[in-house]
Amino acid sequence: MTTLYLSHPTGLAHDTGNGHPERADRLRIIEQMVEHERFQPLHRALSPGADTAALLRVHPEEYVRAIENAAPKEGLVRVDGDTIMSPATWDTLMHAVGGASAAVNEVMRGNASNAFVAMRPPGHHAERATPMGFCFFNTAAIAARHAQAVHGAERVAIVDFDVHHGNGTQDIFWSDPTVLYASTHQMPLFPGTGAVGEAGEHNNIVNAPLSSGDGSDAFRAAMETRVLPRLDAFAPDLIVISAGFDAHRLDPLANINLEAEDFAWITDKLMALAAKHSKGRIVSILEGGYDLEGLARSAAAHLLMLMSA
Repeated sequence: MTTLYLSHPTGLAHDTGNGHPERADRLRIIEQMVEHERFQPLHRALSPGADTAALLRVHPEEYVRAIENAAPKEGLVRVDGDTIMSPATWDTLMHAVGGASAAVNEVMRGNASNAFVAMRPPGHHAERATPMGFCFFNTAAIAARHAQAVHGAERVAIVDFDVHHGNGTQDIFWSDPTVLYASTHQMPLFPGTGAVGEAGEHNNIVNAPLSSGDGSDAFRAAMETRVLPRLDAFAPDLIVISAGFDAHRLDPLANINLEAEDFAWITDKLMALAAKHSKGRIVSILEGGYDLEGLARSAAAHLLMLMSA
């Protein structure tokens, strides 16, 4: 089996305007990266459009329709202070969500060892009925619910190493013991959630905040002491990764000093737990990462580790 790489040209069409950090160049640099010969073993596929049912497992229908109707015919509109829609945004969102569901299908059916969904915009800040932080629909949450509804997964773990806390994912699964959400993130920082004491109704939320200036040692310690033991005890049927690479030292939106090797390290650790509990099944979904060099290096390290399965 191979690593499945899912993307779609619509990912480049979502326009956020001049100077916005969540821009099409993020996907362009990843697409350029995977053209290198070392990525030739990847199995590449286009992200399909989304099944509405997948969206409605996480987001209320009225919210989904409101987002669809908010897309402008021309120009740009803000649905939140920094969350922007263009005429192509809805189509982009459908292929991002569709890619996550397709990745789950292929991994759960055993057609791929694992999968990486290279789409935008990110999703982990999107709450049930609130867009924010560049995010509209919570792609990782949709992937988890799809695995449960379609493939009978009893327990799904979402591990989020984006430098910003995934408030949306935490909100969605706060009272659900069948999903473990674990996050490392800088704090204080947008969106202001993610304290250690935020543990969910069933102790199914694991927050491991880092401080400004922290680097590899603090990140690895947080993973080894808080996240990985809880993940091991949870014994998930599938691991979904909210793969944000904005904790890289070059990223302009935060102050955590990770290197690409740190993302390879945590990917290796998660793969070991997936091999132990979930037949190696991992679906990784691109979240943040706003310095192009840092993003390319980090995503390459992550993807090469996934390919080593």
